[in-house]
Amino acid sequence: MRDEPALLPKIWYGMPAYAMNGDLICFFQSGHKFKTRYATIGFSDKAHLDEGTLWPVAFALKQLTAADEVRVAALVKQAVS
Repeated sequence: MRDEPALLPKIWYGMPAYAMNGDLICFFQSGHKFKTRYATIGFSDKAHLDEGTLWPVAFALKQLTAADEVRVAALVKQAVS
């Protein structure tokens, strides 16, 4: 998120999230808090991730690797474009 200065941090249902122009763009859900085997990085309908008629809006994350950081950064960049 540090590479997208237009995004402002906020708390959404007790979890970290980011908004632009007052609209929620992306959020994080802790796997630990929700007792699931993975965390979730999700995007709202305001995110510009459209790819035809079908595209993902949430991603499971078991561990954050350097490659994952690059992929998430690319998704966030696309979401705010």
